[in-house]
Amino acid sequence: MSITDEVLAAQHAEVRAEIARTDVKAGLLLAFVGAVLAGAWTLARALPMTPAAYVVGEIGLAVLAVTAGLLLHSVRPNLNGRQGFPLWATLTPQQITATAETRDLAADIVGLSRLAVTKFTAVRQAIDLMYAGAALLVLSALIAVGGSL
Repeated sequence: MSITDEVLAAQHAEVRAEIARTDVKAGLLLAFVGAVLAGAWTLARALPMTPAAYVVGEIGLAVLAVTAGLLLHSVRPNLNGRQGFPLWATLTPQQITATAETRDLAADIVGLSRLAVTKFTAVRQAIDLMYAGAALLVLSALIAVGGSL
């Protein structure tokens, strides 16, 4: 194995690891969004909600629901992709050997890197939406508490 092959193999492994880390982060963020939604629902039932608090809270919950959808989309499996298991599952043992012999690792790195950037972007957008949704829920709670005094 040449030094170039070793570097390409290391870069390939690094990109695959980044994709896996992003998927784990998205899963944790999805659990957090679910917990926030459940907590907001519980708190809303306990507070006397004014119409303004109700509207702001609904918008906040809607933003968090969109966040959950974005996170789910970012980890959605691409079964039509040319990488990994979906490809291997369609080939015979002889085709797998032939594919491995002609595999262009640099092209795989490019394709996986683009996938990683897409996932990073979706997670970043979801985090921004989480901030907005949480701010709206806090504002709703403040309006509810202020309106009940």
